[in-house]
Amino acid sequence: MIKRSVLSALVLVMSMFFSACSVTLSGASVPLEMKTINVGFFENNAPLVVSNLSTLFTEALKDRIRSQSRLSIVRGEADAIMEGTITGYSIAPVSIQATNNNTAPIATASRLTITVSVKYVNNTKDKAKSPNFEQSFSRYTDFTGDINSQEQALIRIVNQQLTEDIFNKAFANW
Repeated sequence: MIKRSVLSALVLVMSMFFSACSVTLSGASVPLEMKTINVGFFENNAPLVVSNLSTLFTEALKDRIRSQSRLSIVRGEADAIMEGTITGYSIAPVSIQATNNNTAPIATASRLTITVSVKYVNNTKDKAKSPNFEQSFSRYTDFTGDINSQEQALIRIVNQQLTEDIFNKAFANW
């Protein structure tokens, strides 16, 4: 009886200990001297323009940096600068179905693709952990049905993918 209660107490103490511990595996390796970043507004230069895409993308990138690093986002002079443009926004069929009545085939699934050109400059001395780059990033999500009813949700999905890729390129040395 005593062994069982000791074992129960030990399990309780261990579970309390492990529940108080947490490990974060964000993979971010921001140089210690880097404290601030200036994230410029990403203008939409894509041939197909969605009126709020620039704002949605820029804010999603800022949110990613705020939530996964200790950096403060500032305007003007900063330890790092991230800027760029949205260069592509397209909707294309990925799956088509033939029709029986001599009409054009119809798309059964479509793909929303967004492409962003990003320039990142690390103004600190430690460029090894976070090297400068200039690169295009492109991501997509597939969908069915009418784009109009789901476009904003699809944009959020693609923005999440893009900001993860950009953040990892700038701050994750895997």
